[in-house]
Amino acid sequence: MQRKRNYRLLIFVLLLADMCLMTVFGVYYLKKIIPDTIYIRQGQETEVSQMMDYPFITYSESIDVSKNGSYQIPCYFLNMIYLKDVQVKTEEEKWVDVCGMPIGLYMETQGVLVVDTGEITGKDGVRAEPAEHIAKAGDYILEVNGNPISGKKELIKNIEASHGETMELLVNRNGEKIPLSISPVLDQNDEYKLGLWIRDNTQGIGTMTYVDENGKFGALGHGISDADTGELLNISEGELYEAEIVSIKKGTKGMPGELSGYIDYDPDKKIGIIEKNTELGISGEVFDMERLPHEKVMVGYQQEVKEGKAKLLTNLNEEVKVYDIEITEIYRNKSKTNKAFEIQVTDPRLLEETGGIVQGMSGSPILQNGKLIGAVTHVFVQDSSKGYGIFIENML
Repeated sequence: MQRKRNYRLLIFVLLLADMCLMTVFGVYYLKKIIPDTIYIRQGQETEVSQMMDYPFITYSESIDVSKNGSYQIPCYFLNMIYLKDVQVKTEEEKWVDVCGMPIGLYMETQGVLVVDTGEITGKDGVRAEPAEHIAKAGDYILEVNGNPISGKKELIKNIEASHGETMELLVNRNGEKIPLSISPVLDQNDEYKLGLWIRDNTQGIGTMTYVDENGKFGALGHGISDADTGELLNISEGELYEAEIVSIKKGTKGMPGELSGYIDYDPDKKIGIIEKNTELGISGEVFDMERLPHEKVMVGYQQEVKEGKAKLLTNLNEEVKVYDIEITEIYRNKSKTNKAFEIQVTDPRLLEETGGIVQGMSGSPILQNGKLIGAVTHVFVQDSSKGYGIFIENML
């Protein structure tokens, strides 16, 4: 009899623990899907209740209103467990010029990027790795012997002038400045080397998403990372140039396609500057909007995005064309990332030309109900007709 009671008690405890875990994970999930901020256009304030219509979520009917027209709504799980405050902001209608044009990118890093360390065969035939366990891939060399450097040519000159004496480097490693001491090795070509693979610039092609009324642009929808380290590039400056698509490699299962283009780095072809490189795209300023194809459209906020039909703007040849797509799933718990919703290309023209989404189309604007709601950011490796998008408000 006692054994049965213990068994029942154990079952009860396990069920209770299971319910507690489900509640904890459920609360965590609800906190993730509720947006931190909701933007309301003037005259649409009554639609807040529709935007906050989530299952099991209740919110306070009384609020503290600030002087600038924004306020916070406390949200609860079943009116019992506090989840978070949602900031509601009233905005005027925002319009931007939507583009979809290919652009050439040139960016210089803030310091000299260490891609990897390597082995050197010395003058005496002995192999050495002077930077091993000292420098790391992803380090940015900022100074040599107390003097700032801006590029790899300057670093190489300093190494040659060292005559083998230990060099003091100051590097930026994950936002922290760290001093390093490395002794150059004289190789078989009578050249001093630190055993570092380095880079100080990068180039590529992407797609311009929008330009606002002040000439500020947003593009790509994701950051530019180093091809070897995979780390987001820490840039000091960058430039935008006119670009032309010259060939298309069609995407297939397991092999993403690619737009190959030509970038004209002639000063007359420069159209703007890059000021920021972030996880959510690149941004900066455009000098002359007349050199870009553009159409003024209203910005749509994430709560307006629905599953269903949408449009994609991109340039594969000589002009920007509009293609049909479907928004198949929206990830409210990932709304702040560049994989906030899933899209599928349905337009037979685009499927025929590219197989769907290809590399180089990142930043192609996505419109729904005539509003700019996001941009293409990724392609599915196993199905190039599918990809991810970013909400435009994050790029803005």
